[in-house]
Amino acid sequence: MKPRKIKDLTELTTAEIQHLLAESEETLAKQRFQHALKQLHDTAYLKILRKDIARMKTILNQSAQ
Repeated sequence: MKPRKIKDLTELTTAEIQHLLAESEETLAKQRFQHALKQLHDTAYLKILRKDIARMKTILNQSAQ
């Protein structure tokens, strides 16, 4: 999976970003569980997810100000 671009995220509505954020956090939890069980093959995906979540939270915080 490729990381999401800031430009693409800023074009979305707040509700869409919140929905994507919830999905990403759920996916990250599942991926971490698989990683703990040594079932995860692509460990770089964890880093991509974490950074995507941070981007989404940053955009939400900026729009709230």
